[in-house]
Amino acid sequence: MIPRYQKILFGILLLASLVMGVVLWQLRERAHERMIAGQDSAPTSAPEVASAEQATLVVANDNDSSLLTQVHFLPLPVDDGARARAVLGKLLDLYAAPDAAHPVPGGGTSVTQVFLLPAPQLGALSQNPEPAGAQLAVVNLTGSFAASHPSGIETETLTVLSICGTLRANLPSVTQVRFLVDGHERATLAGHADLTRTYLTADAVPQP
Repeated sequence: MIPRYQKILFGILLLASLVMGVVLWQLRERAHERMIAGQDSAPTSAPEVASAEQATLVVANDNDSSLLTQVHFLPLPVDDGARARAVLGKLLDLYAAPDAAHPVPGGGTSVTQVFLLPAPQLGALSQNPEPAGAQLAVVNLTGSFAASHPSGIETETLTVLSICGTLRANLPSVTQVRFLVDGHERATLAGHADLTRTYLTADAVPQP
């Protein structure tokens, strides 16, 4: 038979254990609340927004098959590849507008990436060797843009040349342009303009 004093001692220890458990649980909850409050009150850095800069777009016009410059102010990233994508996105947004002089569906999201690489020499017999620092821009277009582009040698060529001219106007170091569609080489844009060749941005100078 358990003595009475042992029963009392056991009861006191059990009660103390329960009280201690409740206290520890409350301390844990308070610490958690303080941690959350500290996170919420901590200052957060504002997202970086690129400042608006002047960009020159070389815009095609189907009415007279011309290339003309337009000046826009755009938020342009510092990175040259991202900057190239931004100006080309604006160019294709103009073409997707209802009143476009060179209507092409798709808009700015039709350019997924622009890679900038050192420009290769185009041949030992070339009379115009590439200068130091010259770059090759690889423009990756979406398959939906190519699939919906109006077919025809003139309209396709104007699109290609306007892209090359816009790159030249904003990134003078870009002297050559290649095109990919969904990351792969494609024979033509919409049946006519050759996308397997390297284009020279010097051939895309707009009319004065």
